[in-house]
Formats: sequence, structure tokens, C-alpha cells
Amino acid sequence: MPPRIEPAYGSAPAWPAPGASAPFQPGPPVPPQAVGPYQPGAPVPGQPVPAQAAGPFQSAAPVPGQPAAFVPPQAAPAFQPGGPGPLQPGGPVPAQPGAPTLSPSADPAAPAPYGPAGTQPSGAPGPYFPAGPLPPGGPAWPAAGAHPGQPPVLSSGARRRRWPSLVAALVVLLLAGLAGFQAYQIDRLTNRLAATDRRLAEAQGDDRARLDGLEKRAGALEQQAGATFNPEAVAGAVLPSVFRVRAGQFTGTAFAVGKPAAGGGTNLFTNFHVVEAVWEAGDREVFLERTDQRFPATIVKVDKTNDIAHLRTTGRFTGLTAAPDAVKSGQQIVVVGAPLGLEDSVTTGVVSAFRDARDGSGPVIQFDAPINPGNSGGPVVNGSKQVVGIATAKARDAEGIGLAVPIKIACDGFKIC
Repeated sequence: MPPRIEPAYGSAPAWPAPGASAPFQPGPPVPPQAVGPYQPGAPVPGQPVPAQAAGPFQSAAPVPGQPAAFVPPQAAPAFQPGGPGPLQPGGPVPAQPGAPTLSPSADPAAPAPYGPAGTQPSGAPGPYFPAGPLPPGGPAWPAAGAHPGQPPVLSSGARRRRWPSLVAALVVLLLAGLAGFQAYQIDRLTNRLAATDRRLAEAQGDDRARLDGLEKRAGALEQQAGATFNPEAVAGAVLPSVFRVRAGQFTGTAFAVGKPAAGGGTNLFTNFHVVEAVWEAGDREVFLERTDQRFPATIVKVDKTNDIAHLRTTGRFTGLTAAPDAVKSGQQIVVVGAPLGLEDSVTTGVVSAFRDARDGSGPVIQFDAPINPGNSGGPVVNGSKQVVGIATAKARDAEGIGLAVPIKIACDGFKIC
């Protein structure tokens, strides 16, 4: 702020002689209560206002009875009191033609060109505001009663210009909050999807483990079912391959075995004692009977020691499979034959023992399934539908003692299994 200078009232300032210049003489210090927001400096007529005394708007101090002039910032204000020279504080200010004057006896409440407020000649504190238009681009005069420490009051135009900025700031904040909320929701959904994928993978792993367990259990159950003895299933699989043999005056049983013969037809096994009369007579033809059908067969080869005969027919029938393993005591079996000429007869029992060869005879299988004349040459089958022996005889004067030739001896001797 420029130095505040208050001219003294009651003494006329001494003007310098015409043409003479005098330095600017500041007045006595102004008490704080007498200082206003704008204090006029003391301009020198015809000279620029010093920098320290210059302000945006400077006016000469009003003196009772003297005119006050508005000094723009670009030009040094000057009073033309009728002669050159600076204004001296305390001296009289010559009147300027056409300028308004302030009389000490004037009414302080009366309007003056200095504004509605100001320090009146009576000594009342307040700023002086020069009357008249402001220069272009200059600051506005403060409103009446305003204090330098108070913030300026915005006009309605300035308030209107601030509304778009406030609205834009609010929109930016709203968009930022919405973007943050969406990011939070996306993060939550991502976490939930990842958790769902983990749970799904774990469930799939558990399902695979359960399926593996079920497959193992199913395999075990199949093995158990296969090991379970089912005479009905065994008989149903074996009966189509079993026939009644008629050799002259004797009847017995024969069964198809192995693969088809080399020249076509089917290979069969029976007991030698069944076809012995025909063989000894030099004849080789016998007949296979099943229900109302009859098929001729030829005696190919015989083993008198083990009581086995090899037959062959031109018809094609399913051959039974020979068991690869030897029988064991307690193993369940099915015997199929034509006891007393009654074809398709089935009896069941267990292997009683496996008897080794003795006294020049081969080994035999002992079983407890009932057999009778006519069962000779019939198959003895295990629970897996495999042939384990050829029924050959029963003990006389005893019940539940049947004998069979092991199938391995027949297969090894005739090579047709």
C-alpha cells in the first residue's frame, strides 16, 4: 500500500513559488483509527507520482473548500491551483475553476463526489472514494461499508460463471465413484468365479475318485459273480454241445470240444467202453442223437488205457472249452449226460478228491454228483463253464462216488482241444 498522508485542516498549505519545484513532504503520521482502505497521496502538479506513493487509484487529499481530482494510474495527478508547484500539507489549496469544493461548514451527510463514505471535514473516519467513471480494466471501487480485510462479494454474473465448474466437478466425482464401485463389483465377481472354479475342480476330482472306486467295485463284483456257482447258467451254456451216443446196442454220452475240425465238422470226446463193441467189430460208425435229430459220426482214435475215444461228425456244433487248471477238492461242478438214455440230464455236486494214478491206471477225479449208466462220456463242468473231466464210471454198491478222467489227459493225447 502507498503511504497514507492526511493533510492537516485549519492551516493553509504553503505553495512554492511559481516555477519552483519542491520535494514531496509527507504529513504527520495518521492515527490507526483515521486510516481508511484508500488514502490519497499528495501529487505534485506536472510531475509523475513516485513509485512508493503511486497506487492503482490516487487522488489528492480533500481539503475543505478545494476541489478533488481523480488521478488515473497512467498519469501523475496534479492540482492546478493557479500556479505550478507541489501541494504542501497544511497550506491552502487554490480553487480550480469548475471543480466542486468541500466546505468545512458543509453538511457531512450531504452527498459529495467522493462517494457515500469517507472522512468528512468534521473528522469522522472513513475512506474517500473519488466520484466519476473508472478507467477501463481497472479494479472496481469497494462497496460502501466494505473493509479491506473482508473478501470481495461476487456479483451474480460471477456466480453464474462458477456454476458450470461446480457441476463439472460434481459429475467427475460421481463418475469416479461409479467407476470405483464397478471395479469393486468386478473384483468381487472375479473372486467368486475363481472360488467356483476351485470348488468345481475339487468336485470333479471327487467324482473321478468315486467313479474309479465304483469301477473297481464293479470289477470285484463281476469276479465274485463269476466265481459264484450257478448251475442253471452252466447247464444252459453246455447242453447245446452234449449228445446221446448210440453205438450198436449200447448208449452213452458225447460232447463237442475245441475248435472245428481241419476238414470241417466237429470233434467230440466219449468213453472207449461206450463204442468198444463197434470198434472191436471193425466198424467205425456211430450216431449222435439230440431230441428228434440224428447225426452220423466216425470213431477216429481210441485210448483204451484211459478209456477215451475221439469222434468226428460233419455237422458243426459249438465246442466246449477245456479248463486250464486242475480241479481242487470242494470245487462245485455240473455233470450233463443221458443216464439210461435220458438225454439232457443235469446233476450237481462237488469235487470230492483228485486221485493220482495207481496200479497202472491213470489219475481220476472223484465227485459226488449222482451218475448212472448212460452218463459215461459226458462232460464234468466247473462254475466257469469249462470242462474239467469226462465222466467214466461210478462205484458199485455205493452212492455219491463218481469218477472222471481229467480233461488234460484227453487233450494231451488227442490234440483236439
